[in-house]
Amino acid sequence: MDKINEQQHLTELIDLYQNLIFSICCKMTGDYFAAEDLTQETFLSAYRHFDTFTGTNEKAWLCRIASNKCIDYLKSAAKRQIPSGEELFAERADLSPGPEERILEKETRTTLLTRCRKLKPPYDIIATLYFYEEKKADEIAREQNKNLKTVQTQIYRARAMLRKLYKKERTAYEKN
Repeated sequence: MDKINEQQHLTELIDLYQNLIFSICCKMTGDYFAAEDLTQETFLSAYRHFDTFTGTNEKAWLCRIASNKCIDYLKSAAKRQIPSGEELFAERADLSPGPEERILEKETRTTLLTRCRKLKPPYDIIATLYFYEEKKADEIAREQNKNLKTVQTQIYRARAMLRKLYKKERTAYEKN
């Protein structure tokens, strides 16, 4: 086909199948504007490759080109994503605690240790190991040469005692 006939034939194909190709692209990408671009790319690709088309079903050929264009678009979409400002700052954010957080953490841990030591034996040792040093019950049982169930019961009781202590101090603080 000469160039004039190819251009005329392309115009006929666009008139016949433009809505079909656009709907395919729109369905596959879910993006109206990308579908418009992909529809144009489909017809441009068909125009460039008229000489290689040997079949008789141009509709199927155009649909195949469109679906391939959409697949390529979707594969590369992840690479083209532009991060939002929040995502960009989240990636670069320093997640280490600031000076205020470090001081509060230290103060909280010191208060916890003080309160654990106020408990009567053996709950003072168990509370310190479990709540302050953050050891697991089975580790404490091995270290203290105690039965695991005994340690678990002592942790439970130490927790209750610490709650009472915190509640008592909070009530005293709120009265002042």
